[in-house]
Amino acid sequence: MGFASPQDGSRALDLSVHESSGLPVTGVVETYPAHHVVPSHHHGRAHLLYAAEGVMLVQASTGQWLVPPTAAVWLRPHVEHRLVMHTPVRVYGIFVDKEVADGLPFKDGVLHVSALLKALIGELAQPIAGRSDSRREALLSALFLEELGGQRPLPFHLPWPVDGPMQQVCGSLVRDPAYVFSADDWAASLAMSSKTFHRHFRKGTGMTFGRWRQQLRLMSSITTLLGGAPITQVALSSGYESHSAYAVAFKKHFGVPPSKFLSTVYRP
Repeated sequence: MGFASPQDGSRALDLSVHESSGLPVTGVVETYPAHHVVPSHHHGRAHLLYAAEGVMLVQASTGQWLVPPTAAVWLRPHVEHRLVMHTPVRVYGIFVDKEVADGLPFKDGVLHVSALLKALIGELAQPIAGRSDSRREALLSALFLEELGGQRPLPFHLPWPVDGPMQQVCGSLVRDPAYVFSADDWAASLAMSSKTFHRHFRKGTGMTFGRWRQQLRLMSSITTLLGGAPITQVALSSGYESHSAYAVAFKKHFGVPPSKFLSTVYRP
């Protein structure tokens, strides 16, 4: 299975207008191709990253998260972070004034994006030059912050290796979580022994290959689950042999079975 190494992007967005804006909340939207990398950087404001389409990996000094289109990553001001696009991605970046952000009840991590929050993100990502109605701006920002503060943190943390060959394995699995290669198959493809492969993988991620892949599959299955697919179909497309095997693994990771996840964690 081939792997195209990510390339650091040559485009650099000018975000100075957001850093210096008098508005409490501003935003921007950008589309990136698969394998694009946004190099490490930070912002003076808190930052909400939402991928409306595609899957991206956010690598920050405080953690690493795989983000599907149903969730967003929240980063506090001045947190170094790097973005890796594993598929074509449409990314919304929302910037929140530091003093306002300090009042929000969570630290860096992945949050659920409700339908209302998604709509507000789209509105706030409009060019600042076109946002002249101060009363509407105040209402939008206030509603955004209220809705954001009520979102639930999600267990979407995924350790990412720094070793090149292990990054290739992880990147390939992110693009196809159900891919059937075993650890021994990956070891053979990298011309190393199974023992060496397992040692490198655990050193790079802090997890066994099996546990890491299971966590990836569970996290990736959320998008299909939210699309209304039957749980059995979600299980099989995610690489599980049966509905029951998927349900057991899902409950162990998320704390509730798939059938209850939508109504409890993902509120309408």
